Amino acid sequence: MTASALGPYQTAIVRIGFSLTWLLFLLRELPHRHELYGPDGPWAWEMGRQLIAQNDAFTALMWSDSALWFEIVYGLAVLSALLLLLGWRTRAMSVVFMAGVLSLQNRSVFMGDGGDNVVHLAAIYLVLTRCGQVWSLDARRAAREARAADERREARRDVVGPLLWTVLGGFLLAATYFADITGSLWLLVMLWVLWLAQALWWWVCRNAPGEPRTLLDVLANLAHNATLVVIMAEVCLIYATAGWYKIQGSRWQDGTALYYPLQLDYFTPWPALSDLLGSSGVLVLVLTYGTVLIQVAFPFALFNRKVKNVLLVAMMLEHAGIAVLLGLPLFSLAMISADAVFLPTAFLVWLGARAGRGRDRLLSRRGGAVPGQRRSGEEPAPRTLVG
Repeated sequence: MTASALGPYQTAIVRIGFSLTWLLFLLRELPHRHELYGPDGPWAWEMGRQLIAQNDAFTALMWSDSALWFEIVYGLAVLSALLLLLGWRTRAMSVVFMAGVLSLQNRSVFMGDGGDNVVHLAAIYLVLTRCGQVWSLDARRAAREARAADERREARRDVVGPLLWTVLGGFLLAATYFADITGSLWLLVMLWVLWLAQALWWWVCRNAPGEPRTLLDVLANLAHNATLVVIMAEVCLIYATAGWYKIQGSRWQDGTALYYPLQLDYFTPWPALSDLLGSSGVLVLVLTYGTVLIQVAFPFALFNRKVKNVLLVAMMLEHAGIAVLLGLPLFSLAMISADAVFLPTAFLVWLGARAGRGRDRLLSRRGGAVPGQRRSGEEPAPRTLVG
């Protein structure tokens, strides 16, 4: 639990999946953003302020009701999702990503669904993980620095990290100034601790690379691994709760529950396909009982790797079916991203290798060079203030 940050590929795929889900949602709702979370929404700014005063939910959109401030927050949410997807300065971007998710979702709490709830929680969890060890621009930059150290060349001086750290400190000062209307005092305290810890990390890496650096690595690994366990427990809790609630429903007991959403107009993007599926009583029965069985059994299947992998594939196929049949692609993508924490490392390494070869072939056709990237689970010593 302390020697290394476990599951580097799993946390990377979770980072990519959730940032992609949130990015696609923000881009899809770009024309409707003012009605969803902005000044033109039915949930007015003053109503949102009254709610925040009661539930202490964090949102930077309560700092001002101006349209310009809303556009700035929405734009930062889009940018942070894109940069976290690419793995650029993941420690800093994960915090900005979390702030964007919480700010928008807590502004209009009635606009979300189950998928938004999962993204909401994952955004908080990702802050405490070392999710940029592989498949990221950070990993590529770390590989370049490691090669420079091996060749005893002087590494390029980083100015982006200290600048980014300073800018984020300014936002933290603003958040503290608006603490009475922002909500979630515990979150502000956590953000200050993270900001100061990053400065300590930078100073130790440059001036005390021995035992102090080892101690910080141990603490970071412990936080990462504990958070990884929490993410796994969260997924198990979601499926166990859903499965046991379904068992208590009469329509799930008689095997007809799947039939009813297929008859709702707003859940049938492909009416012909829904009618074809709904017309088969046997298929409806099998899928209804199969859904309950998979959800109830999954937490227990973790004790057997082969059974877990089979049920994991079944759950991902189930969510893919929900995306197509019920027209809920982003909900399904959020759930698949959460499920990805249980994917086998060997499969993820194979998937990364295939993606890397495909990228290399694409760049070779265009005559571009392919820079190297560290692919091991170890993270080299960072030399930036925010890395």
